[in-house]
Amino acid sequence: MVQRERAYLPCSIVVTVVVAAMGVVGSSCKHRSTPDPSQLRPAADNRWYGGTYRVNETGELRSLDPVAINDVTSAHISENIYDQLLYFDANLNLTCELAERWEVSPDGRLYTYFLRRGVYFHDDPCFPGGKGRELTAEDVAYSLTRCCDARTGTLSADYFRGKVIGAEEYYIATSQAAARGIEPSVRSVRGFHVLDRYTFRIELLEPFGPFEYYVAMNFTGIHPREAVEYYGKDFFQHPVGTGPFTFVEWTPDRECLLVRNNRYWKHDSAGNRLPYLDTLRFTFIKDDKVQFLEFTEGNLDECYRIPSEFFLLVVDEHKHLRPSFQRFQLLRVPALSTQYYGMLTTAEPFRDRRVRQAFCYAVDRERILRYVLKGQGGEPAHHGLVPSAMPDYPAWSVTGYHFNPTKARQLLADAGYPMGHNFPSIELQLNSGGGRNLLIAEAVQSELAEVLGIRVGLKLVEFARHLDEIDHGRAPFYRLGWIADYPDPESFLNLFYGKLVPSDSTAPSPLNSTRYRNKLYDEVFEAARRVLDRQQRNQLFARAEQIAIADAPILLLFYDEDYRLLQPYVRGYRNNAMDRRQYVYVWFDPAATAR
Repeated sequence: MVQRERAYLPCSIVVTVVVAAMGVVGSSCKHRSTPDPSQLRPAADNRWYGGTYRVNETGELRSLDPVAINDVTSAHISENIYDQLLYFDANLNLTCELAERWEVSPDGRLYTYFLRRGVYFHDDPCFPGGKGRELTAEDVAYSLTRCCDARTGTLSADYFRGKVIGAEEYYIATSQAAARGIEPSVRSVRGFHVLDRYTFRIELLEPFGPFEYYVAMNFTGIHPREAVEYYGKDFFQHPVGTGPFTFVEWTPDRECLLVRNNRYWKHDSAGNRLPYLDTLRFTFIKDDKVQFLEFTEGNLDECYRIPSEFFLLVVDEHKHLRPSFQRFQLLRVPALSTQYYGMLTTAEPFRDRRVRQAFCYAVDRERILRYVLKGQGGEPAHHGLVPSAMPDYPAWSVTGYHFNPTKARQLLADAGYPMGHNFPSIELQLNSGGGRNLLIAEAVQSELAEVLGIRVGLKLVEFARHLDEIDHGRAPFYRLGWIADYPDPESFLNLFYGKLVPSDSTAPSPLNSTRYRNKLYDEVFEAARRVLDRQQRNQLFARAEQIAIADAPILLLFYDEDYRLLQPYVRGYRNNAMDRRQYVYVWFDPAATAR
């Protein structure tokens, strides 16, 4: 999944921004060290219901239609509105959600899901009388079919095309229908089977090991036909699901409100009906320093990531909280997330592998981690795209790129551009706003100039436009981050799969956005996906990854480590390497006070 990060403001104005932000916060809000007891109600096992959880997203909310979600902000909000057939526990193991159990046939081609009974959609005007009805297998078929329907603006069809029987034919038929303004010649996906009211089956073309994770991804959130038909093109901002929270309103660039689903099916171990919280309030402060200050003033209950300018003020050399911040909780985990710059392999000058390799050797990743990120970034990306935090994956066996100015210069000279002579003008495109992206980009810009003699301009654009230009191949050199959608290397290695690149150069390519193609890579990658045994599959994936990394379609920067600060009274937070936001388990402890 595309990761949104903000670029840091130039250091010269950091102090001004901080002082101004503190003035605003101090004048408008009062510090709150404990939750308001009047908002809380006792539950079994010394837990509490009630309260409003206040969290900020530094990225824009793009869509709450599951099939159109491929960014983290939309995912964080939508995963609290929708349920999937399966989901992940705190250790990222697959667990039952809407399916109370599931079976995989011995040949690996049939996945059968047995649904829970008594799960209801949120109350909404789209239903007769405004009362949500029971979810059935027909709803699962409808939701997954929309993933494969080009008319929905789906960003998830590639997860089913070429894997589920009939998904490719349906996608092509709906694409043609959309272009001609007619009904599609293919009316359904033949591999989606409703066996009875509570049993759903997916039939694959061939065995596909990672497929078990696909139904746990955010784009497979189950939703009713009634809501899509009632809201039409506006469904993306009027979501209806079965999840722990119900949508109330979304004010773009300001806030999104969700409230407790009082009919949610899930209970905790003490028998309390979940969720505990009454309200989720998402705000969209665009600068991570202002977000941090809002948190320290008690106006947010969570702060994801610590701005690099403040990092060493907050934690010591052992990455423990310093005394002045010990009133908060610090959660830290190596992330299944990689930061990189993509190079469009179908455009000059990046058609030439030697140019791409030269760029990869010209960047000192350890220097960026030490002096730009001040230790917060995790590990330098000296191996492949798949981070070392991936369970059971031999990431260390993939040979990547270390800082080597001599080799970088030689490769560039071999490509016909000695010390950048006659090198075409290029820009590095990154999303605009506050955060760490700009400082990293400026460091890379400086190193490419110093090592290779190449002057790279910086182009900052709004995030939605940034993704659109990348997807459509209009950004030859661009910044992205990728968070695993599921804990399998395939989640990352899809980004190199040549068969995901459309034949039409103007058509979007949202996964393989570098439009990299290598027949040998595709063959090994496909062989790995057919293997059901995880260890054998990972060995093959590592072989495939080595092929792609040698071709250098991306300039890898670093593997993330996630830092999250919580207020002292927050309980039940399930921190994880994929940053899944399961607020269904969060509750407030009125007895906890700031230390």
